[in-house]
Amino acid sequence: MHTLYLSLGTNLGDKRHNLEEALRLISERVGMVERVSRFMETEPWGFQSTNTFLNAVCKVHTQLSPDDCLRITQQIELAMGRTTKSQGGIYHDRIIDIDLLLYDDLHINTKRLTLPHPHMMEREFVRVPLAEVMT
Repeated sequence: MHTLYLSLGTNLGDKRHNLEEALRLISERVGMVERVSRFMETEPWGFQSTNTFLNAVCKVHTQLSPDDCLRITQQIELAMGRTTKSQGGIYHDRIIDIDLLLYDDLHINTKRLTLPHPHMMEREFVRVPLAEVMT
């Protein structure tokens, strides 16, 4: 069994429902959600928007590979209605965003996936909830 940490964020629609639905789908498709941080309201990071975010981090036990976790979390985003994925530092409002932060002690750097997440320590909305679920 592997330990995976995921960051979740939403700034459109019923944000609390979006996070709860993402957590439900993660539990069904990725693995057992052991811990979830408190939900944290934050300002947009990396772009301008009038919509604040609701963010959380969860700790998941999974038997899936990192690539499968990425593929399935992206499928969850699509299933929840996310149509545009941020690329090249261009960010947008989104119904849900799920980022892989850590997977065991693995270090991966491929075209599709970098672990640990390269920007997680720059983002308070990731650092604070991650610390909650790691303790």
